[in-house]
Amino acid sequence: MPKLDIVVAHRLTQAEAEKRIRDMLNDLKTRHAGQMSGYHEEWDDYCGKVRFSSMGFAVSGTLKVKQSQVEISGGLPLAAVFLKGKIKTAIEDEMKKLLA
Repeated sequence: MPKLDIVVAHRLTQAEAEKRIRDMLNDLKTRHAGQMSGYHEEWDDYCGKVRFSSMGFAVSGTLKVKQSQVEISGGLPLAAVFLKGKIKTAIEDEMKKLLA
């Protein structure tokens, strides 16, 4: 499974960055409930793990909220490998807006 790693800088407190990410994940879960199944999210300190299935593909990843950056790591289904660049750019853009 191809790996996707993203780092986005922020100037928020660690707690505020984590809150915004949790709120965003909750919003995504609500808005896309019909396309997602088996959603599971767990947090330990400032490290979150998320997994779900969408359109027959398993999706999982981790989010590490640090003092000045957020590290996102996950695997891409083989069917999405050709879209890796677009997926990475879209996530980076959304995270930059979220953490501004």
